[in-house]
Amino acid sequence: MRPLRDFLPRGLFGRSLLIVMIPLVLLQAVSAYIFYTRHWQDVGRRLALGLAGDVALVIDAIEHSESVVDRNWMLRQARTRLAIDVEFSDGALLPAEPPHDLFGPVDWTLARVLPEQIQYPFQFDSHSDSESVFLAIQLADGVLDVTVPRKRLFSSTTYIFILWMVGTSLVLLAIAIYFLRRQVGPMRRLAHAAESFGKGIQVIDFKPQGAAEVRQAARAFLLMRERIQRQISQRTEMLAGVSHDLRTPLTRMKLQIAMSPETELVGALKADVADMERMVEGYLAFARGEGSEQPVSTDMDALVDEVVDGARRNGATIMIDGSTNGLHLTVRRDALKRALTNLTDNAVRHGQHVRLAVGRNEEVMEIAIEDDGPGIPEPQRESVFKPFFRIDSSRNPDTGGVGLGLTIARDVVRNHGGDLTLGTSAWGGLRATARLPI
Repeated sequence: MRPLRDFLPRGLFGRSLLIVMIPLVLLQAVSAYIFYTRHWQDVGRRLALGLAGDVALVIDAIEHSESVVDRNWMLRQARTRLAIDVEFSDGALLPAEPPHDLFGPVDWTLARVLPEQIQYPFQFDSHSDSESVFLAIQLADGVLDVTVPRKRLFSSTTYIFILWMVGTSLVLLAIAIYFLRRQVGPMRRLAHAAESFGKGIQVIDFKPQGAAEVRQAARAFLLMRERIQRQISQRTEMLAGVSHDLRTPLTRMKLQIAMSPETELVGALKADVADMERMVEGYLAFARGEGSEQPVSTDMDALVDEVVDGARRNGATIMIDGSTNGLHLTVRRDALKRALTNLTDNAVRHGQHVRLAVGRNEEVMEIAIEDDGPGIPEPQRESVFKPFFRIDSSRNPDTGGVGLGLTIARDVVRNHGGDLTLGTSAWGGLRATARLPI
């Protein structure tokens, strides 16, 4: 059996509306039941008893009439005084089967009340005519046919009560929906602002709205956003100074080495200085991030084609499968291109065959880069995302750089609200999968 929560609405608006509707429906059901059992049954029974008494009086008068003239006079008096149309069919018999089954409150009431006043076999029909009820009573020498206006057996207050109750409930429900939407709207805007900020998209016109708790959460979000932006700004400014301070002595060292006689020691120093420059640039690129780039609407198919074309121009053999069918995402285009290029370069560096697969569903776009290289052992697949971590302990830049490529790639993907994971490809090598929310 499926749990109850599977049938409940998932959104706050639906659940709040359910909280309003369930008591309203229960109140209506209880009120209708009490009204029906007390009002409808009591009033309907009294109306039916009144009709049964009138018909019983006519039957007694017919049975005690001494002539046909007296009987006809009594029938005329019943039509005039009792507001019922009566006819007597001398020698007639009731049909073997009743015209209709019992259906509806009028039928149930007549079936219970008429036997209390009328001691003869009878049949009634309340369905053939919407304005009248037909009653046939088998007497000793014939059948008495009685036509009664339906209003004598029916109280319109029941339907009036139900209509008023349902109408009022619908009005109250419309008012509740209006106010619930106004309360849920600020929460949706807050969720959208937080999601956009998580993807690196700035929300300029967001301001706290709604109930006190929602405003408090919105103010906390704005304060958190300011702190994060301030921290990023401080880090960027600090690293700009670090970049200047480090590059200046490195430049002097390069000039001094260039002016020195060419020896084996000088050659080694040149290589060390080049490594230091490469490591400094890699560290600065990782720490600085891509905060200065503004997100723009980007054709993801075109971006993937650019990455593949760049790899092919460098002599790589790479296949591409799938398409996003013209999907456009708001991303930091250069940063995402750099991350995908890092992943593609890693695959080309370690494998002979590389495939880039693209796909999407309603929520996520997926870019998978596979190779047939040696791969990465599963226990180390999370460690390689750490800054400066390398499986090759020799630190040879020709075999893997300085250990920041995967770190920067995951950082970029996560700044767009997605994630980057590693797995095993179909060829036995490495599979790097970047997932971006749509």
